[in-house]
Amino acid sequence: MERVMLYFGSFNPVHKGHIALAEYVLEKGLCDRTVLIVSPQSPYKQAAGLAPVIDRFEMAEIACAASKYPDRIQASAVETLLPQPSYTIDTLRFLEEQCGGKMRFSILMGADQIEGLDGWKEAERILEYPIYVYPRRGEKVSRHTDRIIVLDDAPLQDFAATDIRARIPFGEDVSAMVHPKVLAYIRDKGLWSAESVLRDFDARIEERPDEAAYLARGKHYYRLNRWGDALNDFNRALSLNPDSAEAQQYARMVREILDFRYKDIYNP
Repeated sequence: MERVMLYFGSFNPVHKGHIALAEYVLEKGLCDRTVLIVSPQSPYKQAAGLAPVIDRFEMAEIACAASKYPDRIQASAVETLLPQPSYTIDTLRFLEEQCGGKMRFSILMGADQIEGLDGWKEAERILEYPIYVYPRRGEKVSRHTDRIIVLDDAPLQDFAATDIRARIPFGEDVSAMVHPKVLAYIRDKGLWSAESVLRDFDARIEERPDEAAYLARGKHYYRLNRWGDALNDFNRALSLNPDSAEAQQYARMVREILDFRYKDIYNP
């Protein structure tokens, strides 16, 4: 019977750390095949900056094909076939029904996921599967340690998908984090471009115009050197919460920049 390890995630985007872990579990003999299950949307996380599932799946396929073991590391969009939101236990049941007689499944997850597992649908049933957990650097796994296998020597990266998404809009180098072909796909599709991020912020503010939303969009404008737009958003944040120290600080910095830039130095 084939041993298949399921690696659930949004892979938004897939990066070198994901693939390094998929390669690691194969090299340790923990499974015969690793499958990256690309989730349409996690029911336990907000979907801020979430790229379309087809794009995340295609990037995962590209990264798997470029791995050390392209015939043993694969991506799957199986959760797009199931009712949404997709729950891990429902996916496991579906896979058991489809191919449980030929495969024995295990699960690969991060320490943050195991810490919050008690809030998942039918968590006790999930814990009946072999679960392999990779910890965050410098942190210990504290939950369900008697029912999981902690991969203390797993390869860990000092970055996450959020770091990649934060750099892309400003043209910062992410080549150490993602495979060149994945990066080419991101650029070709315009994923997480400055314009697309602004559209996400606009939609968020239209839905819920709160202090946090204005502050986040203002900081994005700030990094784009769009000082007037940034100041407007920081002022909107302050109108909702005059005591916001962060909005006050950013508004002050923008005013200092504008005062310096537009000061008439020839007529003091």
